[in-house]
Amino acid sequence: MAEKEVVRTDRAPGPFQGAPYNQAIRVGDLVFVAGQLGISLETGQLAGVGVQEQTEQIMANLSAILEAAGSGLDKLVKTTVFLMDLVDFGGMNEVYARYVGDRPPARSTVQISGLPSGALAEIEAIAHV
Repeated sequence: MAEKEVVRTDRAPGPFQGAPYNQAIRVGDLVFVAGQLGISLETGQLAGVGVQEQTEQIMANLSAILEAAGSGLDKLVKTTVFLMDLVDFGGMNEVYARYVGDRPPARSTVQISGLPSGALAEIEAIAHV
């Protein structure tokens, strides 16, 4: 089995203070990106109060991490979207669709009971390198 390589970039928020995880791990030709919130790197706060603004920031964060791993949004193979409320599915999906192109990855979307920092959405990803 290939060695685990930690992926880290200053172009996206890092793990919460002291949390035992990395932005991403690359193993062979795959990169596994930890769940990303819509946290702005500049402010350290959520990018907006709505799911669309937060999803825009999530996708920017995912893109930066994937690029640091030698991949990109066009190489996504699987994502999992966590929503606080499925009523936000349409708004999230509208933004998400713009980033994943005409060959989107496999995806699961689930409603959950809570996210850190009061976020409305979180997305984790697996991509090919």
